[in-house]
Amino acid sequence: MIAGILGVGEMLTLSLLLGMTALAALTACVVAGVGGGLLAQLVAFVVTSGALLLGLRPVARRHLHQSPDVATGTDALIGMTGVVLEPVNGDGRVRIRGEVWSARATIDGQILEPGTSVRVLRIDGATAVVHPAQV
Repeated sequence: MIAGILGVGEMLTLSLLLGMTALAALTACVVAGVGGGLLAQLVAFVVTSGALLLGLRPVARRHLHQSPDVATGTDALIGMTGVVLEPVNGDGRVRIRGEVWSARATIDGQILEPGTSVRVLRIDGATAVVHPAQV
């Protein structure tokens, strides 16, 4: 019963602490089910909770806070190269991965002529912020 309560608590808090403790309580319950005494249950609980909290929890937390390996959406365009279609002098058009985007240069007053190869620094709304690509 305690394992179930801890499991529900883990689902509500997502702290990883209650879930590990629930698994340790479940292990102690299994030991009791096979006829283990109070001391055996306590040892099973302490050993299991210690192993889970010290061994599994750091790995699980690291994976929870890891950013995705694959950029999607507009994040996938950052760092890509494109070609200027209409002069970029405050506002212009560039082709990036086959799509036409409105664009502006990173430096105010900088003019990027059609045919210039550019690199995307960031996306602001529907506008690509670009600078000349290094050859």
